[in-house]
Amino acid sequence: MTSILIRHATALTVDEDRRVIEDAAIAIKGDRITAVGRDADVAPLADGAAKIIDATGMTAIPGLIDCHAHAGHGLVRALGAGDTQAWFQVCEALYAGGTDVAFWAAEARLTLLERLMAGVTTCVTLLGGGADIYRSDDPAYGDAYCAAVRESGLRTMLAVGPGRPPFPRRYRNSRGAAVDVNFGHQLDVSAELIARHDSILKTGTGICLVMPVYGPGDDSAAPETEVRRMAGAVAALREKHGVLLTQDGHRNGTVAYVRDLGLLGPFSLLAHCVDLTAADIAALEDSGAAVAHNPSSIMSILGRCPAPELIARGIRVALGSDASAPDRGYDMFRHMAQAMHYHRRHFRNPSVLPPGKVLEMATLDAARALGLERDLGSLEAGKKADIVLVDMRKPHLTPPDMPLHAITHFANAADADTVIADGRIVLQGRVPQTLDPAAVIEEATGAARAAVSRAGLEALRLEPECLWRNAENPEGKPPA
Repeated sequence: MTSILIRHATALTVDEDRRVIEDAAIAIKGDRITAVGRDADVAPLADGAAKIIDATGMTAIPGLIDCHAHAGHGLVRALGAGDTQAWFQVCEALYAGGTDVAFWAAEARLTLLERLMAGVTTCVTLLGGGADIYRSDDPAYGDAYCAAVRESGLRTMLAVGPGRPPFPRRYRNSRGAAVDVNFGHQLDVSAELIARHDSILKTGTGICLVMPVYGPGDDSAAPETEVRRMAGAVAALREKHGVLLTQDGHRNGTVAYVRDLGLLGPFSLLAHCVDLTAADIAALEDSGAAVAHNPSSIMSILGRCPAPELIARGIRVALGSDASAPDRGYDMFRHMAQAMHYHRRHFRNPSVLPPGKVLEMATLDAARALGLERDLGSLEAGKKADIVLVDMRKPHLTPPDMPLHAITHFANAADADTVIADGRIVLQGRVPQTLDPAAVIEEATGAARAAVSRAGLEALRLEPECLWRNAENPEGKPPA
């Protein structure tokens, strides 16, 4: 028996034929799509569906996939605003010393709420970041995050692994005690989390490994012999469990170096990849590694990811939000539009990176980057029922013509009316079905304030002058 029947939508399938189906129906049984086609053809076959959704005036797209983001950032998104280095220092102080399990659980629920209300059904999330501070010191943090994922009904691949030297690094553990954590301990915790939670298509939680990015001849973090030793240990753990490896912050020679370290292959997802050298691009092409392009990130201001050129060479390129701080969120509609403008401005050509390709980068290409294209990324029979219904009955989406163009150029997160993830309705009529917004926001606000207080960063919480401070106005005086 059909569980859910969506009727009278316009469907952007992103299937092999890239069909755009007017007056479409989508039939769902359990967690899978069983049919996609014209309503007149599909609806009679799904007679007696347990739930019927009238999607008149809406466009159905595959659930959006965010291939690069950071846990923790949602509760520090405004701290140190206007000063990138200060924001990194905040992350370092908070993540290692000012946060408890309640912080990570609250941030997870807040992030997941934002995602489900934006049509993001699958994501890759690093358990920390900023200055490469990852909460792989104690499995309690990953456990808390994965529990929140299962509660939300969404799907997350959580990236865990060792941080950046020097080791040992002082952490405040889940019992509130100060402990010194080394590389081997973080790798052991990562292995434990893989054993507990790596089942993304069954439970919604997957685990992948993260390792800081190192450059050739860079002894500032660790001698090359130590970098190679650490890379070998990470590579061995990745191979043992067959998980994805992701890295945050590639640029200018580091991709080719990762290949030399033995960390590059079809299992690799490298974030940012700005100002790549010819050797970097050749390494990506030869290895089959994928790129997570984050057009709204600070890295994409400091350098350029040559996404269209990489795509032209057959390299898998997916979109990421790099969210949710210090200046961006999880609105993948925004990031699709940003990607188009970013590269069109570079080439001074408004036809670069067409709407169909940018939608693929947030759906099917993203699924390919994660090795999940058989199950995710398009509206096709047999695939997971991850579906977003975008309400086109809005002034900025009217008239309802050329829906692909409208969704990639004009839509935003608030236009996601209904979201189905893994065959489960998690948002309907803009009302979350799995998380209570008021409770999530209250919990998140309390956890953020407590962490800031513990770390002694209260002064950064209310500092309006930072909104004016820059090189030309170092004192931060408001404009006259």
